[in-house]
Amino acid sequence: MKLEIETKLRELKKYAQLLRDYQKHSKKELKTDMTVRGAVERYMQLAIEIVIEIGEMIIAEKCFKKPETYREVIEILGKNNVLRHTFAKKLAPAAGFRNILIHRYGKLDLNELYRHLQEDVNDFDIFIRQISKYLSKK
Repeated sequence: MKLEIETKLRELKKYAQLLRDYQKHSKKELKTDMTVRGAVERYMQLAIEIVIEIGEMIIAEKCFKKPETYREVIEILGKNNVLRHTFAKKLAPAAGFRNILIHRYGKLDLNELYRHLQEDVNDFDIFIRQISKYLSKK
């Protein structure tokens, strides 16, 4: 499982870098350029899904409490010291944003998408570091 998680971490790192490349675009470009918007939405979705998949893998392997929601996947990692608790609390709402990206629960707020792009991409790097540290302890 460790190798599979490490592969997913490399994918996550790639998506985080792609999102960083899109940070140079203005909010107006995000709203008017469908190619930019589509890429940001998709890379954000894929990155969040990798976070959730890795969490589910660790939870299953360690027989932690079974999560009922994607948000709870991240919270459980914090409660079990896989992630720092404060970081897990900050990252957990990303699971809800993933649902919006995929299912369009309500109309996607492009201001919110832009905010996530500008402010939250580094959370993926923090996640990578914390999971890598956790794996190295095993």
